Amino acid sequence: MTTEVCVDDATGRKYTLDSPDDPSGGGLTFILDLHGGGSVGAWQREYFPAYDHVERQRLVIATPSAATKEPFRMWVGEADDEHLQNVVNQVVDRFGADDIRAFWLVGHSQGGMTSNRLLRTDFFADRVDGWLSLSGGRLGPAEVPEDFGPPPTPGRERPTLDREARRRMLSTDLPETDLSFIFAVGEHEVVALPETSPWAERYGAGPREQLPDVVDDEPGKIHDGRWDGGSTKSWGMLPRPGTAQAFTYPGAAGGRVIADVVRLDKGHTEGLEPKVTELLVDLIVSAPGGKLHQLATT
Repeated sequence: MTTEVCVDDATGRKYTLDSPDDPSGGGLTFILDLHGGGSVGAWQREYFPAYDHVERQRLVIATPSAATKEPFRMWVGEADDEHLQNVVNQVVDRFGADDIRAFWLVGHSQGGMTSNRLLRTDFFADRVDGWLSLSGGRLGPAEVPEDFGPPPTPGRERPTLDREARRRMLSTDLPETDLSFIFAVGEHEVVALPETSPWAERYGAGPREQLPDVVDDEPGKIHDGRWDGGSTKSWGMLPRPGTAQAFTYPGAAGGRVIADVVRLDKGHTEGLEPKVTELLVDLIVSAPGGKLHQLATT
């Protein structure tokens, strides 16, 4: 695997790029990986360590950081959108639209909500083949606990999820573009995971089917260390082994992958365990692609 720091020539902003040592020959899956609010690209890269599968699954992973830092770092505004478009264009120009079989957005928390918003723009709607939401909202709502949010700090009232973020997470509004969709979440982040999916219904998929449980003997690589000793189950505790339940909706039109993954006894910020990461990467690579190629030939 080759890991490098690349520069968006138009803005001077940097991002991390992981790619196979030999990317020639095509069959690449491009992932644009967006961190959550208050985080940075380096943390996100360890939270969802898909780079462990770069060679095995021929991944190209770009992990940028948002520019806005106040009140905390988050994806907002035209400057970030321009940067993300530049990153996509640079990666496609470098590896070739014909050699990138599929392009996925991955986003944790506010990065997931940003992915949802980007899918409603022409640039990303025309290019994205799939979206993996890591606790960043579901296409078809999954109710969030009322007290969800960062833990309290001394002298300050416990913050809660802001109104716009809650509206987006609970929204039944669906993007118009066609794509595969995977939702991964901690058990303590949702009141209950619905047994149906409006996104699966759009593509005529059958009732959900449960896959074998994913059992991890190793913990994830990272957590939100700002709250050590004072965090909550919904926000996330220390990384630790665990079990995840995985569900797919088979028979979706065009072979699209639609799935839900629930990490039992986990919250918002424990880094993903190795086998859960492997499952999510394998689901991504099993899904159809082709939008970048189609765009390049029209």
